[in-house]
Amino acid sequence: MAIDGIGAAVRRKEDYRFLTGQGNYTDDISRPNQVHAYFVRAQTAHAKIVRIDTAKAKAAEGVVAVFTGPDMAADAIGGLPCGWLVKNKDGSPMQEPAHPVLALERVRHVGDPIAVVVAETLSQAKDAAELLDIELADLPAVVGLVDALKPGAPAVHAGGNLCFDWHIGDADQVAAAFKNAYKVAKIDLVNNRLIANPMEPRAAVGEYDRATGEYTLFTTSQNPHVIRLLMGAFVLHIPESRLRVVAPDVGGGFGSKIYHYAEEAFVTWAAPKVGRPVKWTAERGESFMSDAQGRDHVTHAELALDKNGKFLALKVNTIANMGAYLSTFAPAIPTYLYATLLAGVYTTPAIYAEVKAVFTNTVPVDAYRGAGRPEAAFLIERIVDIAAAEMGMDRVEIRKRNFIPTNAFPYQTPVALQYDSGDYFATLEGAMKAIDYAGFEARRAAAKKHGKLRGIGISTYVEACGIAPSNIAGALGARAGLYECANVRVHPTGSVTLFTGCHSHGQGHETTYAQLIAERLGIGLDQIEVSHGDTNKIPFGMGTYGSRSLAVGGTAVVKALDKIVDKAKKIAAHLLEAAEADIEFKDGKFTVAGTDKSKSFGEIALTAYVPHNYPLETLEPGLDETAFYDPKNFTFPGGAHICEVEIDPQTGVVKVVDFAACDDVGRVVNPMIVEGQVHGGLAQGIGQALMEECVYDDKGQLRSGSFMDYTMPRADDLPSFKVSTAITLCTHNPLGVKGVGEVGAIGSPPAVINAVVDALKDYGVRHIDMPATPQKIWAIVNGGHRMAAE
Repeated sequence: MAIDGIGAAVRRKEDYRFLTGQGNYTDDISRPNQVHAYFVRAQTAHAKIVRIDTAKAKAAEGVVAVFTGPDMAADAIGGLPCGWLVKNKDGSPMQEPAHPVLALERVRHVGDPIAVVVAETLSQAKDAAELLDIELADLPAVVGLVDALKPGAPAVHAGGNLCFDWHIGDADQVAAAFKNAYKVAKIDLVNNRLIANPMEPRAAVGEYDRATGEYTLFTTSQNPHVIRLLMGAFVLHIPESRLRVVAPDVGGGFGSKIYHYAEEAFVTWAAPKVGRPVKWTAERGESFMSDAQGRDHVTHAELALDKNGKFLALKVNTIANMGAYLSTFAPAIPTYLYATLLAGVYTTPAIYAEVKAVFTNTVPVDAYRGAGRPEAAFLIERIVDIAAAEMGMDRVEIRKRNFIPTNAFPYQTPVALQYDSGDYFATLEGAMKAIDYAGFEARRAAAKKHGKLRGIGISTYVEACGIAPSNIAGALGARAGLYECANVRVHPTGSVTLFTGCHSHGQGHETTYAQLIAERLGIGLDQIEVSHGDTNKIPFGMGTYGSRSLAVGGTAVVKALDKIVDKAKKIAAHLLEAAEADIEFKDGKFTVAGTDKSKSFGEIALTAYVPHNYPLETLEPGLDETAFYDPKNFTFPGGAHICEVEIDPQTGVVKVVDFAACDDVGRVVNPMIVEGQVHGGLAQGIGQALMEECVYDDKGQLRSGSFMDYTMPRADDLPSFKVSTAITLCTHNPLGVKGVGEVGAIGSPPAVINAVVDALKDYGVRHIDMPATPQKIWAIVNGGHRMAAE
């Protein structure tokens, strides 16, 4: 193994430039002679656009142009496309209403862009925006998911509020199982709407070169090639050969920077219109009302059990919020990334789920860290705790009794997925040991003496990563491939540049990918550079989301490295006058088996580019290889999270006093990066469980539109996490990796809520919806409305 290769806790190469202020983010980019765009957004959730008078704004100081929806429509500009088509239960297509870049005829949520002022400075653009005379006629708005489906509800679109009515599983089989049930556990729950709030707000700079007819978009994107495809083909109708998309350093995304946004399309379209580069950067308040939001489900679920506590069947009815328009991958989140995970880690033989997706007058909803899998894990782990209470069983025992046995893999679930590997007993035991589960009751008793309420909660989960394969995804509605590409370019001196279609926005790709190369080629990390984010430099790639970067992108790297080594062996055989079959490669050296005759990797690289002694009759010069990888299946990380909380009954404040996470993420390339990814996910999961909630009033006004009203977790809200791994290898990629980026956000919310409910069990509480705020808990403890609804 290379000293800096697979398994080494190498410090991240990219951190030096970030820590020293040398990162290059989109807002850092200033193009010569650029102008600034300011978006005028709807302040009402639903209204008819009666009139927009731009005359005074156009005459204001510094104003270059003012644009509205009709200006773009007159140029035959398309709407923002949806990248996933879901079919209804009867096979008919979902409702897919138009999503204009700038509003046409109506606005449908607070923040919907109506007009754009382009000026010499941002201040001038803002001042001129005040001079726009916009007349809107208010229309009734619908905000609640359940309300959106009621007869007579205000219609967000002409086709009504139902986007699709989708299902999975065998309803008859489930109904038969429920007839024979000994007990039935039931739950009604809400998965609260969240706002991603990455550290860097979105930004975009559009530029047009009149000499070449080429467009360039600099943007805060997790997948620049996807943006180029969607914007070029469907919105602006620009050939991809004339459209370059660059995503430089990106300061976090959590899913919110996957999608194609109106601002990207506008600045690219406007650049040739005004003859100058056009720049836009979101202010934080703007991000709250324009970035795609996450979660937002209302669900009823029932679990049938036999007299021994074995699960017989699960049935689920979920209403999922799409917001006012379909974001890029929104329909996939509550369907193929949610309902297909409802088996969890258990052997439930029959499952049926129905998902109704609705339009409301709110910001569009799409993937947020975990994207469907946290919603599934929360439902499952909450109803399992309720089932344990119904049966009078221990929470650990009921889980173990229903776990998929370690010798049952590959395991086919009743909701389409086939898990390839896992050991849910090992991860649970690891977490229980780390948190001293056996000693909890003593800690509970000690807390009680001090007037505090202690609780402990368990969550055992599985997730699906690296959505694949492309042909199956396509059959299920994906309008893009889900492969990944890597180009490994060996330079004449033996240094290496990797060009990857994945994009790093905090994951540590520049380090992890370099470790893969160091491991395979036996060279130092200082000889390796990783390039990403520029569609002019890299082959077509699908970007970073769904914990796919190592399982999919890393496998593409490995396959390209295999091609490099295969060609290098041929060159070495020629130089060493040996048969190719006799050439061995290890630790950066090509050796003739059984001899001391060898050539270094650097010598082979130089020969490839200076082919004076070279098998030109059979090999081309150069050492540069590309590989594409389309996975055969998802990967399936899993694990167990256990949370211990302490509640102050006088204030209702919940303190997370301990948290243990034992995860199976497959082979670990860099333990330090894995631990950091888990820490980040845990912080977000705890934030959802206890603090974060995007709230609209009944008129569609965003009430949590700033950090004054939207609570984010801080360092002092979190304990020192106890993170460990219990590894089983993925069986269908050569690295054996599974993915780690989302596990913390998937396993933690149910662990926290299960702990809160455990702490409040003496008050008759069986469930509490997220976030479990001090107000909710104080009301329970002090005899207000009790949350024990069932």
